[in-house]
Amino acid sequence: MFFNYLKINFMKKQIQNFLFLFISLFLTATTINAQAYEYKLITSVESIVPMGIGRSRIIAANDDRNYKDFTTTRSENDDEDRKNKSDRSDIRLKDYEETKLLNFYNIGGIRFQNIAANDAVISSKINTMIKEGWELAFVNTGVESDAGKDDGQGIFITRYIFRRLSK
Repeated sequence: MFFNYLKINFMKKQIQNFLFLFISLFLTATTINAQAYEYKLITSVESIVPMGIGRSRIIAANDDRNYKDFTTTRSENDDEDRKNKSDRSDIRLKDYEETKLLNFYNIGGIRFQNIAANDAVISSKINTMIKEGWELAFVNTGVESDAGKDDGQGIFITRYIFRRLSK
């Protein structure tokens, strides 16, 4: 009977040690996964203007902006509003990459060869970003298309959102 008591206490101690180890590892793994990322947006703008007269580009900013420098804070009480006095020219930046793409249309209509060429250039940009340590996290698309016979304008825009661990 005494030996059974020792066995049970020994097993209880082993289970407690195992649970302590398991919980410790779980908490450590959770802490390791709480990492901060930095993000970078790349935008492709592809013209869907008939006759091929539009412009298509990949745009990537080489400079940063702090959104707080251009933000107005509003409240129900006008006296508490903090109005932003920045000029639009303060927001603009001149340090960016502009990569040429081909338009979806030419004089003969939609040009599938141009779409394939754009895919190759955009893939090259994505692969370069990945080699530089960025991960493609999200992709968003939008279209502003022809609104009738007198419009004649349209773009297909895609935002590629990359992330990497903050340095």
